[in-house]
Amino acid sequence: MTATKLRPPIFLIGNYRSGTTITQKLIGLHPDIVTWYEPRTLWLYADPARRHDEFDATDATEKVIRYIRGQFLNYQRRHDGRQIMENTPSNVLRVPFVYEIFPEATYLYITRNPFSCISSIEIKWQKTKTWAGLRRSLAVTPVTQLHHYAGTFIKQIVFKKILKRKYTPIYGPRYVGIDQDLKEHGQLRVIARQWARGNRKAREDLARLGKGRVLSLRYEDLIEDPEAVLRRIYDHCGLSCDEDIVRAAKEMVDPGRQEKWLRLDRDELNAILPEIQEEMEFYGYEVPSTLR
Repeated sequence: MTATKLRPPIFLIGNYRSGTTITQKLIGLHPDIVTWYEPRTLWLYADPARRHDEFDATDATEKVIRYIRGQFLNYQRRHDGRQIMENTPSNVLRVPFVYEIFPEATYLYITRNPFSCISSIEIKWQKTKTWAGLRRSLAVTPVTQLHHYAGTFIKQIVFKKILKRKYTPIYGPRYVGIDQDLKEHGQLRVIARQWARGNRKAREDLARLGKGRVLSLRYEDLIEDPEAVLRRIYDHCGLSCDEDIVRAAKEMVDPGRQEKWLRLDRDELNAILPEIQEEMEFYGYEVPSTLR
């Protein structure tokens, strides 16, 4: 029987290209879980015209709370009442907003070596959104807000197909001031700030939820020992983790994607170190010996 009451969702908070997708898929191996992949426009419902992604608790009005929780309940009902596990990377900039709407939820936080993230995001900046991605994004968008996103998609097409620009106008979390930074700095420095500011804001906001409310993990630890980390995740979420799930998880994990950042120019990486070094040290990441 499909549940009529919304079950407490599980939220995975993590920056773009930090391993959120594989982590979500691993949690989705549980038969009682349904994953919801990046319903980005749903989280922008309060103000789709905003030039950045930083929403706080005051943006969660009664109308916004009712709408977003209603969409979650509808999604749950369409998937046989299973518990929702959701992942939208730009939520690193709006944890207080998410928490105001879902104070009962379970929270996970993942981070990844900044050099791997920066390399992966830089590649993403070079690509336009696909039609499949656009349809997925617009699936939860009210008709009255469609024009906000159609314009963005058209702008991407113009930049890449007509003007032949290397990069799309923007990709990833839109921190306050990113538009001005793009006018003054190169993409790599902006990407470094996306990583550092997103991670810092997420961890500080999540820490305010209280001890034991959030499980934090590193992508590298998940890749190195998927069974141990997955069992920690499942335990935090109140889920059973049997041997079939562990076997399936090990088959899904690909450990060979850690050094792609070596393709980037060393001088450019050294130039952006001041943007990321303090934050990366907090997570125990060392500056590679090939730099400096």
